[in-house]
Amino acid sequence: MTRPTTAQANGTPPADRVISMGCRLNIAESARIETLLSATPAATPRIVINGCGVTNEAMRQTRVAARRAHRDNPDATVIVTGCAAQIDPASFAAMPEVAQVLGNREKLDQRSYAHVPTERVAVGQLAALARTAPQFLALSSGHARAFVEVQNGCDHSCTFCIIPAGRGAARSVDADALIAGVSALLANDQREIVLTGVDITSWGQDLPGTPRLGQLCTALLDAIPDLARLRLGSLDVAELDDELFALLTTDPRMMPHVHLSLQHGDDLILKRMKRRHSRAQAIAMVERLKTARPAMAIGADLIAGFPTENDAAAQQSLSLLDACDVVFAHIFPYSARVGTPAARMPQVDGGIIRARAAALRHHAAARQALWLERLIGTEQHILVERDGLSGHAGNFARVALASPATPGAVERVRITARRDDRLIGNISR
Repeated sequence: MTRPTTAQANGTPPADRVISMGCRLNIAESARIETLLSATPAATPRIVINGCGVTNEAMRQTRVAARRAHRDNPDATVIVTGCAAQIDPASFAAMPEVAQVLGNREKLDQRSYAHVPTERVAVGQLAALARTAPQFLALSSGHARAFVEVQNGCDHSCTFCIIPAGRGAARSVDADALIAGVSALLANDQREIVLTGVDITSWGQDLPGTPRLGQLCTALLDAIPDLARLRLGSLDVAELDDELFALLTTDPRMMPHVHLSLQHGDDLILKRMKRRHSRAQAIAMVERLKTARPAMAIGADLIAGFPTENDAAAQQSLSLLDACDVVFAHIFPYSARVGTPAARMPQVDGGIIRARAAALRHHAAARQALWLERLIGTEQHILVERDGLSGHAGNFARVALASPATPGAVERVRITARRDDRLIGNISR
């Protein structure tokens, strides 16, 4: 995702830009980087690539973005940061297109942008990602929804994952700071808040009294009556606490949409991944959620082609889409990351991985299309995006409006048709 800063007037140098890749947390952090760039003017424009390191493909795309930024803007200073830079700084420092490499701590420090080199420099030792509380971060412009960081880092040891090396230990934002920050966002006409992080269901485990995510959501909703819509980022089935479950299924301000970090549908593969839930537990959790709130829409992350995955195990993931009624699927072809235990396991052929990922995506798309068809004729409450012509329903279905509406408004919309992966609707009067 590319989010350019405000264009400067004709005749002036090109404006600074931030190119945000990967997760919602990166989106929130990219908004903060834009603010830091604005506060530290430079003689030449800066292009910051806030890269992702979750897979080898994400690392490759970060390199491609850096090369393209330099090619299209030869006079600009190209800076690479994010998990990609934190995990493998030397490879980015070796690129002739890159002038500066910043780690995940340095990228949120204004001093990093005060004296950006005009010539290429070698990378120094990036700061260690200590267990210090993250800053309150939110993307409060460009979207009707605001992405709010509540947590960063991860203490788990999934065998496929390199992200703890890029984000460090789990640490939580203080609840009072979050309440104050969210209140400020609502004053800026944000109607929906999306809580995001690396492992948000671990929120509070490093705070006094070890509160849970459900307590945080309750505190936000109680303290801010004007908060109309609260949505959550990816949830770990093993950590979804009872208070959070109750809120998700009974409070109308909690959106009827959860995205679960499932990763696989086969129990043996889940064990080899060092996940903390079983297939049966995932299915049982979805059944509980949908029994308590039938309108709940389920999203899920799934990895295709994990080491030792055979045809039977792959079929278990395919059938999990049906068993968990998944209508929003993020499918990741397995990518061996040096330094992870899974990289030392027997690998699946790359062609087989791609075929299995394609099969998962095909089945997920068919399931989503059927779900969207069933929503035709219903009324949905749509948060209108900044373009005034689109938005998201509470269940996260994307909706195109037949006529313009007020950006940021929540409108009741009658769904009249489906077009590919989105719905078409008319505002009900």
